[in-house]
Amino acid sequence: MKEDIRHCYTVVQPHNKIGGSHTTIIGGRHGKKLVKLISQHIEVKKIVPSVITVRGKSNPCGLIIGKVLRPDERGNLRLLISQGTSSQELRIVTTVGDVQSGERIMNELNQIIAEYTN
Repeated sequence: MKEDIRHCYTVVQPHNKIGGSHTTIIGGRHGKKLVKLISQHIEVKKIVPSVITVRGKSNPCGLIIGKVLRPDERGNLRLLISQGTSSQELRIVTTVGDVQSGERIMNELNQIIAEYTN
């Protein structure tokens, strides 16, 4: 199964795929590495970070948790990254144009995230 997942994406230079008005990604080095892994998928066109939200006062350290959420009608996805009390949503623009293909990519990306975090 792992070979199938690795076959689904090729190594593409991710520096052109991350954009938008917000450039900060929570999680420091680990958060950036997670986004870089996601951006290497062949069907990911662009990743757009949004604002960082903080839910309360607590220890800012903690594990990085990433999850790709359900696609919209065009197959684009959302990546939710959280660490401690901070969370950030990133929009993942894909090259597919329907919900079914978006769900397939969602499952592939969630599997890549699970391999990275384990």
